Amino acid sequence: MQRGLTSILLIVTLAASLPAEQPDFPGTFSILAYDPATGEIGGAVQSRVFSVGNGVLWAEADTGVAATQAIVDVSYGPKALALLRQGVKPDAIVKQILDGDPDPGLNGRPWPRAGRQFAVMDAKGNYAAHTGPEATKWAGHKGGTFCTAQGNILAGEAVVAGMVEAFEKTTGHLSLRLMAALDAGQAAGGDTRGKQSAAMLIVKKDGGVWLHNDVVLRLQVDDNPEPLNELRRLVEMNARRVRPRQ
Repeated sequence: MQRGLTSILLIVTLAASLPAEQPDFPGTFSILAYDPATGEIGGAVQSRVFSVGNGVLWAEADTGVAATQAIVDVSYGPKALALLRQGVKPDAIVKQILDGDPDPGLNGRPWPRAGRQFAVMDAKGNYAAHTGPEATKWAGHKGGTFCTAQGNILAGEAVVAGMVEAFEKTTGHLSLRLMAALDAGQAAGGDTRGKQSAAMLIVKKDGGVWLHNDVVLRLQVDDNPEPLNELRRLVEMNARRVRPRQ
């Protein structure tokens, strides 16, 4: 009897010492931006989830770019691009898609529309962003000149504020400015759960290598203890090997 009681106490003690499970809702910080000098538009993102580039960023040349995150409904991305093609303004797109969200849940459990975070930018750099009241704290967004930064499960408002400031102060190709924004967000505390993946997507009509390629840059770091270091290595490699088209 004594041995059985000791075993139970040991199991309880070990269970109490295990780290808490990761939250179900993915924490992410992203930035959408436009470069009026080149006409390029795109975005970048980092998160403590596997392969954050799989579903957050959506972009189309001569159309715009969108980011859907927090309690994610990935369909927001293609829906936003479709409405941008029709000439709908970013603020109206955000409202229309949110109002039309049936809030179906996910695999039989709540996945509330009130927790969604969503940003849209058109091909000229006009943008709108939304952070739902049930997005996991800290959550919010901040706009700047031709850029909007947004995030959830962050260290605080300084993350998005630092991203905007870094983007506006950095010169050079759009990829380098987006990279500077991600680095600044991480320096301000980033995703409070840590780091795992990052991605960047930039488009411009016929702006990519080869014929009829609108993708200037598409990069994904899916699983890395220092995803921003690896993303920067790729961004700088691209900057050395390809002269940006004007």
